[in-house]
Amino acid sequence: MPDCDYCGATFDGEGAYLDHLAAEHEGELRSIDQRRVEDHDAESEGSFPLGPAVLVGLLVFSGALVVYVTFLMGGSGGTGAASPGAGSGSAFDDSVAQPSNLGSVHSHGGITVTIGGQELDFSKQEYQLEADPFHFENGDGSTYHVHAQGVTLEFALETLDIGVTDSSLSFRGTTYNETDGDTVVYEVNGQEVDPESYTLSDGDEVRVVAESG
Repeated sequence: MPDCDYCGATFDGEGAYLDHLAAEHEGELRSIDQRRVEDHDAESEGSFPLGPAVLVGLLVFSGALVVYVTFLMGGSGGTGAASPGAGSGSAFDDSVAQPSNLGSVHSHGGITVTIGGQELDFSKQEYQLEADPFHFENGDGSTYHVHAQGVTLEFALETLDIGVTDSSLSFRGTTYNETDGDTVVYEVNGQEVDPESYTLSDGDEVRVVAESG
């Protein structure tokens, strides 16, 4: 049952929660909640919801971009420390499990990602509201938000332009791979997990580390 972030009230379902937001908190809604309310109203009136359409558009654009970069520049890898400012190239491929039922879940957790000895700052604007199912908001980079079912750790990291397998991590043109002697760690609540299959839950504490060997 969803809880209201503004007054703490509890509701039986997502629809009742969104009706409450529209009726009681219209003037104080954050951008993501405002969009969810608008999509809910559109669905109630029989219109096509805007949120999923925007998400599909973003995914299509990301796929087209990675194809362009692949053919224009060719693929390159290698181990070593990631350098800030390098161009990112991660995008979803067919193997990444996609979330479902956008707006049916509202959960939170903590996450730290350290690559090449540098912890990523998710409070930066480039990481805020990048994707509806998984995102950061209000300038807070320590708490993630999940708004769909089946959001895997792999999907979450891919929205941050971090390429993922169970033994490697790619970021800004640099790949860290355990087979090359690099350190790659995916932990949730202190336990190692397979990022490709682990589904994020409310209250999870995620730790990701990639270091050259």
